[in-house]
Amino acid sequence: MAERRLNQILGELTSPPLIIGTLKLGDISCNIQASLTPSRLPHAAEEAHLDTSDSYTLDNLHFLLQKYLLGQDIFLLSQPGPYARHLAMTFCTLINSEYEYIALHRDIGETELKQGREIREGGNLIYVDSAAVRAVKHGRILIIEGIEKAERGIMPVLNNLLENREMNLDDGTHIIHPHQWSTLDASSTALRGKTFIPAHKNFRVIAIAAPVPPYPGYPLDPPFRSRFQARFIDPVGALLALSSPTGRELPSLYTKLREIILTAQYASEARHAVDAAAKSQLPAFPQTALAKLRALVEAFPPPERLAPEQLARLVLGLHPALMHAPFVAWAVLSQQLEEAGVGPLGSPALAGQGDGLGFLGYKLARITRKDNWTVQITFEGVSGTAAVVLDAPAGPLSLLQVPFLDANKLGFLATDRVVGLLTCMLQAHALGWDISYVPPAHPATASCSTVTLVRVFSAVLGYESEDVHMYKELGGREMIMRRKIEEGGATVWEPSPLVEGAWAGRLVHLSGIDVVGPTAGSLARLFQDRELELWETKRIVQQASEHEMASEGLSVAHPSFRVICTASKSLPLKDWLSDEHANMFFPIVAQPMSHAEESDVLEQTGCPAHVVQVLVAFSERYRARMTADTVQKNRKLGTRALVRIARRVQRFPWEEQALHEMISRAILVEFLPRTEAMSLDEVFEETGIRKRTPPFNPPPVLQEHGLLFPEPSGPSLQSVDPTLIPFFDPSEDPEGAASHVPQMEHFYDNSLQTGLMRDLAIDLEILGEHLVLLGNQGVGKNKIVDRLCQLLRRPREYVQLHRDTTVNQLLFQTVLQHGLIKYTDSPLLRAITLGRVIIVDEADKAAEHVVAIFRSLAGHGQLTLPDGRRVRRQKERENDIAVHPNFRLVLLANRPGYPFLGNHFLQVLGDNFSCHGVTNPDMESERKLLSQLAPELSQDLILRLVAAFHDLRSAYENGSMTYPYSLRELINIVRHMRSYPTDSLEATLRNVFDFDVYKPDTMEKLAEILDHHGLVVKHLGIDAAREASRKKILDVQFEPKGDTSLSHPKYGKEDPKNKPHSGGNTWAGGTGGRDTAGLGGRGGAMRLFKGHDIKQVSDKLKDDVPDHIKERAREMAREELARRLEELDMTAGEARGYGALLTAVQAHISRLHDLLENLAAKEEERIWVKRQTDGELDDNRLTEGLTGEATVYKRRGMAKPELGRPQIKPKRIRFLFDVSASMYRFQYDGRLKRSMETAVMLMETFDRLTRKDKYVWDIYGHSGDSPTIPLVEADKQSLEMRDRWKVVEKMEMISQYTFAGDYTVEAIEKSVDEVAKFDADDWFVIAVTDANFGRYDISAEDLQRVMTRQPKVNTALICIGEGAEASWIPQKLPGRCFRVANTADIPTVLRSILSTMVDR
Repeated sequence: MAERRLNQILGELTSPPLIIGTLKLGDISCNIQASLTPSRLPHAAEEAHLDTSDSYTLDNLHFLLQKYLLGQDIFLLSQPGPYARHLAMTFCTLINSEYEYIALHRDIGETELKQGREIREGGNLIYVDSAAVRAVKHGRILIIEGIEKAERGIMPVLNNLLENREMNLDDGTHIIHPHQWSTLDASSTALRGKTFIPAHKNFRVIAIAAPVPPYPGYPLDPPFRSRFQARFIDPVGALLALSSPTGRELPSLYTKLREIILTAQYASEARHAVDAAAKSQLPAFPQTALAKLRALVEAFPPPERLAPEQLARLVLGLHPALMHAPFVAWAVLSQQLEEAGVGPLGSPALAGQGDGLGFLGYKLARITRKDNWTVQITFEGVSGTAAVVLDAPAGPLSLLQVPFLDANKLGFLATDRVVGLLTCMLQAHALGWDISYVPPAHPATASCSTVTLVRVFSAVLGYESEDVHMYKELGGREMIMRRKIEEGGATVWEPSPLVEGAWAGRLVHLSGIDVVGPTAGSLARLFQDRELELWETKRIVQQASEHEMASEGLSVAHPSFRVICTASKSLPLKDWLSDEHANMFFPIVAQPMSHAEESDVLEQTGCPAHVVQVLVAFSERYRARMTADTVQKNRKLGTRALVRIARRVQRFPWEEQALHEMISRAILVEFLPRTEAMSLDEVFEETGIRKRTPPFNPPPVLQEHGLLFPEPSGPSLQSVDPTLIPFFDPSEDPEGAASHVPQMEHFYDNSLQTGLMRDLAIDLEILGEHLVLLGNQGVGKNKIVDRLCQLLRRPREYVQLHRDTTVNQLLFQTVLQHGLIKYTDSPLLRAITLGRVIIVDEADKAAEHVVAIFRSLAGHGQLTLPDGRRVRRQKERENDIAVHPNFRLVLLANRPGYPFLGNHFLQVLGDNFSCHGVTNPDMESERKLLSQLAPELSQDLILRLVAAFHDLRSAYENGSMTYPYSLRELINIVRHMRSYPTDSLEATLRNVFDFDVYKPDTMEKLAEILDHHGLVVKHLGIDAAREASRKKILDVQFEPKGDTSLSHPKYGKEDPKNKPHSGGNTWAGGTGGRDTAGLGGRGGAMRLFKGHDIKQVSDKLKDDVPDHIKERAREMAREELARRLEELDMTAGEARGYGALLTAVQAHISRLHDLLENLAAKEEERIWVKRQTDGELDDNRLTEGLTGEATVYKRRGMAKPELGRPQIKPKRIRFLFDVSASMYRFQYDGRLKRSMETAVMLMETFDRLTRKDKYVWDIYGHSGDSPTIPLVEADKQSLEMRDRWKVVEKMEMISQYTFAGDYTVEAIEKSVDEVAKFDADDWFVIAVTDANFGRYDISAEDLQRVMTRQPKVNTALICIGEGAEASWIPQKLPGRCFRVANTADIPTVLRSILSTMVDR
């Protein structure tokens, strides 16, 4: 007691904090205390604080002071933007309070909220307090921003601290409430060895979050929420406060746009629930929109009237989300602008006149150096406005001269488009903003010159640039700092390239900002305020004294520091272009090249002008037909791909004859879905690009200095020269030449693979391209590349990717030696350094974000390694790794889509690779190859086998087979025949075909194809397997004892105990018996399996059955079938009718079922969940493991949806069939029957799914009588066979009796609205119509209106019969409407559409 009393007396004698003044806000006042640690006070410049004369801000500050004096924590609910953070910092400044700051992101864990561990020299472990712990110890305000981004289960770590001001720390310290601390008895033996410290009475928390909904994020945990006092930040007030008046008179443009921006905010808040669900209204503008607009018009006085294109550029700069909003939102805004007198709004595509102008009609005139870190930029006005001269930050390097005078030395085309975009960037830069170059909403466009613009922007300002390539695994902490272990074992932190760039005044290019998702938002304070929390109390602030920077851990970002971010274009804009992103940067919306500019770029390669015209014409039509969904999976045919083709034609002029092949190769036409391949044929035809007869390619010849590919020959070839590829010089890589050149004992030359090898050699060795080879299994991808490397004597490395491959594993191997983490170079780094070819096999099996690192490596020769080193084309810094000029990447993968179960990795690679589709050889090449492999086999047999396999592959492509039989299977068959010539054909074929024994439809198709080519086999499938086992291996037969005579067929008795019975003629379900129903016996009328081992009587006994008994058995079988049909309420005719429909689409059912089943499984596919307390050690967190952190493990678990993405819900699908009178009247072309078959395909497929809850589907019809005829209801999907028959029967009957007319448009409209109401994660309407659009006055506008009325609903229309005659369908409605002239293709096309839609 005495000791406790002494502590209290000493505490009372301690001098109270010095009062330096009193703050009065309205009716309350507060004593302001001096700071004990001034370096922890806000260090923002005066202009960065909110205007305290603003009434709205003052009211918010009044509320904060009230809660502060009451000792309550505060929760600010604000739309994304800097206002809430600025409000908290302004409040800290007013009350002179020190602060701590935490920016939350998805990787925040307990360590960042409590204590971290570090190892100091000598191996001593110390604990480092987090910002939260420092705040509670020292009485600071803790600002936590981005609460909605923290994963569930993290924020409760702070619950007890918020409620009771208590927290137990890892170093044994217990933080307790100050009142409880004052009552502790320090002399108590129970407290010895324990450390208690009081929570400071001035500790407060200000939490900041965007409301969820309407903004994406995690909902608040109720216990966490209940501990705060809430304050909603009015978006209108925040918009106005951030654009506080400067006293200058503003032009009318600002006033009018200001009213429209405020109106949009009010309208978004008053929106009806239906409008919100449809997302069809004008979305609210970002919080910084008015501030940007004011800064622009003050610096660049606008002309009296802006051109429509200029107005569109300005609006998109203020509100980039309009790019992915429904077009109706753009139309609403356009109407408002015209009504306000601003003028008409141009197209969001930003195409038109005035390309050379920046914002508000200004044009870049010149840039001159003012001092080492400053330039003067002169912008010339148009329409009578004066020139504007602004000082702007710059780098120390020499400037690229502006205007661009010598075009030949620039290395790029200084077109009006490039100059206009550069002007916009420089305007934003001069106003102090970082820049986001936002790609077009439709990614299938010509080049947007992204890399060129970043490079030119850096050059004209003399910047030293730093490229940081983002990838999905990159955590929020890794963006700022990285941990390393010094030689003595001590752990230290190093700045990331971003932070180094901030200190050094560099231009930091964040490439791939879209792939890190909401994590980028944790850097908002750096981008908006130039402030950032670093490690161990270090902090970047806006201003600091020399003493604070030298000894207090403060630093200042260099005034010239700038960030420009670009996107990978692998994700749709709606997934990442949020309000938060728009607030962090000044968005500059990309503008693709015009046709004329793209033509100029292609002609610069030396390619003939007429070839360039054909390439540009084709690309224009091809891109126009691609939808935003399909372009995410398929090749975009960008400008770089066209340049690759043009370079090849320039280098080899005779390649002009192969334009069809080169374009097909670039877009991987072999692997396009059926519907898109049909559309592509029309594009080739429209542009006059003809497919030539494949030439014959003689085998390559080894010469003294290289590998010679002789000239190919063919009926359509003219003046083709041989191609010589030089050998690799072994002196450049002696070790590689001696040990890393592949050696193949056998390779059988054939025309197709020789031609492919020649194309690969040209790309690799002459044009210097990196390669992607895609193909089915067993087509020879690895062997072809290895053979080429062998012939060219080229060393190669090899890595194989898989599900668990990480970025770190690709870059180096991590080992732990004597407590130190060491890195050894991976095969990839060895190839980069030594100039080898590296083969990356199974590239489609790794996660897409892992494969994405190859994009920057192939495109720009750049990588940033986790250990701080950089890969660059030329060595720029001491630790850089220079890319050897001989280095080449070769990625091997299976074709995209089912059944190969790979990822759609092509979308993340862009156009940086030359793509080659590897197919099975043509029949002649395959015949020649097999003849070389097995010369003793007859040519006739080989030809029959080749022809059969050719038909099997065709059957796979058209959907009647489910497996893509390859050259590998055929080679294995021939090898078996050669080695075991006495084995029968049936036995040999079983090596390949036994995989499908339980697929009778596949077996039937196989038998049909084999029989067609004279490869007669008696049995395939189960029967063949059993017969072979019986005859060849054991030949075990059951010979029953006693009486084996037959009397008459009968069912037999049921054994209630279900014992096994063999022989006799008493029990039903026995084996090896007679007369009764069972298996393995003879004379019975039906098969009956009771689960017992089967004993088979001999063939002699089976054959010895009298004819009258056989006939009686058949009669009993017919009676049993009739009884079963009666149970099903079906006649024999109905069963035959349904069976015929079912048989016609059996193969389609198998493929569609497998795809949908795989998709359901893929959604539940597990990933590595990081930061776990048990599981496998995560090599990315080995350093944390050394310091004793617990969350250094990873486990397989379900992937959580990205922030803002919906939880996994069912997919809602409606199928609309035409059952109008014309379907019956013109059924002679098969349209009605094919539609009925298609309905059977859908019903059977969905009925067979194991996870039926993943899809909610229904089938409706439309006729001349009604637009909505229910055929299968969504809540009645469990259909028996008789129910499915009645559905197709109903389709036929309705079309037979309905009146003439057409309700196609109305049916789609009603279906789209109905489907959109369902709570799903995706919505689809697929319709079939045979309407004569001209007769019923249906226009493209009518169809587009109803098919796009609900933006979230994916729609497709299959036009058959007279509908397929409308030639405008694919042009006016690309990617949505499909012409199917041959009705036999209806099931195939619908299956293809559904597969493409759902597998995105």
